[in-house]
Amino acid sequence: MTDDGGAALPADITLRPWRSGVDLALLEVWGDPANAQQHQDRAMLADDADVPWRRSLVAEADGVPVAAGVVYASSLHPRRLWLYVETAPSERRRGIARALLAALRGLAEQAHAEGLVPTTALKARFAREALVGVAEEATAEGTRAATAELAAATEAFLTAQGFAPVQRSRRVAVAPGAADLPALRDEEHPDGVVLEETATGSVELTQAVVAFYQATHDWDPAHMTVGSAQTLLLGPATGAAGAVVLRDAPRAEGGRIRAFAVSYTAQRQDAPADVLLGWDPELSEADALQAVADLLALLVAQHPVQLEVDQAMRPLERIIDGLIAGGAAKPVLDTLVLADDAD
Repeated sequence: MTDDGGAALPADITLRPWRSGVDLALLEVWGDPANAQQHQDRAMLADDADVPWRRSLVAEADGVPVAAGVVYASSLHPRRLWLYVETAPSERRRGIARALLAALRGLAEQAHAEGLVPTTALKARFAREALVGVAEEATAEGTRAATAELAAATEAFLTAQGFAPVQRSRRVAVAPGAADLPALRDEEHPDGVVLEETATGSVELTQAVVAFYQATHDWDPAHMTVGSAQTLLLGPATGAAGAVVLRDAPRAEGGRIRAFAVSYTAQRQDAPADVLLGWDPELSEADALQAVADLLALLVAQHPVQLEVDQAMRPLERIIDGLIAGGAAKPVLDTLVLADDAD
């Protein structure tokens, strides 16, 4: 989203429904995305649909697309609708984004009155900071500068429209050998940790993922089920390539999962492997912290990993903050989520 200061839609601007092929026309006036988060959010723009519900609008200046916006419902997080609006740099501060937001709010209110969506509350996100890998250092400064400029404008716009922060999410790369390894259980270490491989289709793992996801999304309640966990996080279509679990005892002895890690990188490579790391939410804070620290240390014993860390993931956030402070990890993308029903 970008800041617009005008109070009314300019006379040369017309709002129209989304249509096939308009994304290519918008790309010509928008240019490349400023960062990975904006690249991902542009994908929200798509044809209207009722299941799941989505409405997209395009703003045209004398027939040329210059801005677009979308609002859509997620069955996984029904409390709020996702919102995304973007305006071409040359057309900003003319009131176009404000007009798009007002029109999209109106469509959401109409859909709610018709029973098509359970809410009219909105949430939006933007990257506050974006870094790049070593191979892209030549463009690093440009990425940071473009992200900072866009972030400032977006936050100002959303705040003016009644949005407030509800969550911070980071993508963080952790270097190999970032933490001391725990002892694995064997004859010499009968109290050591138990690390086991498991199938991504395992019912036990899926249930652990569901419990973790539900517990870390109180800020945006989730209707995660075993089926949706497999579809969205663990099934073949997700790219899940393998999983390991940390137990309090071997499974053969009835040991429970204390923490888990799912890899979305099929083969080892120099770049960090994309990993989902979670834990049993019934653990005490101290036990969760220890389980997460042990599993993360084992994951990065020889190879780097990349993790998503939300503020709601307190044990993981504490460990990651310590690693960042010590130079053993670095943020790749720092995203802020805002909502217009924030407490």
